[in-house]
Amino acid sequence: MMLALLKKARNGMTAVLNVGLMVIVALLVLDVIWGVFTRYVMGEQAKWTEELARFLLVWVSLLGGAVAFGTRGHLGVDYFVGKLHPEARKLMTVIGHLVVLLFAGTVFLYGGGRVVTEALQLEQMTPALGWKMGHVYLALPIAGVFMIIYTIENLIMDVLTSADKLHEPEAEVTE
Repeated sequence: MMLALLKKARNGMTAVLNVGLMVIVALLVLDVIWGVFTRYVMGEQAKWTEELARFLLVWVSLLGGAVAFGTRGHLGVDYFVGKLHPEARKLMTVIGHLVVLLFAGTVFLYGGGRVVTEALQLEQMTPALGWKMGHVYLALPIAGVFMIIYTIENLIMDVLTSADKLHEPEAEVTE
């Protein structure tokens, strides 16, 4: 029952993130088209288009990476892990999740949070758009939060899945 609720929450969170990512990509495409139009038709590229494209690409990369990680669509090299005994594979999977939790917590949450705080305190502004850089850097801790949520959910699912079914698609959870 609790696992079904966990899956439902993950699916809802993923759906919301996917909609947000679609909006960001649409804005990115429109921004690039406008930049090309202003450069080649109007003779001078709008100053803000390149900067906006760069910021949108950062956000779509970080949030898209979090979604890919959460849906287990990320790139993984598991050739050697696949050669291990099922119990050893399960142990390596749990260790991998713990490493990701440590990385996401220290680099994305703590480090990203510090970057955001310092940029806001120093009142750093973007040159063309005039935005606060701290708001641009918010992509780091936000992506970190989603990575941690997804990792905890994946860790729970993997711990409750029998070792011999761990790396099968949609592995069944043993109660």
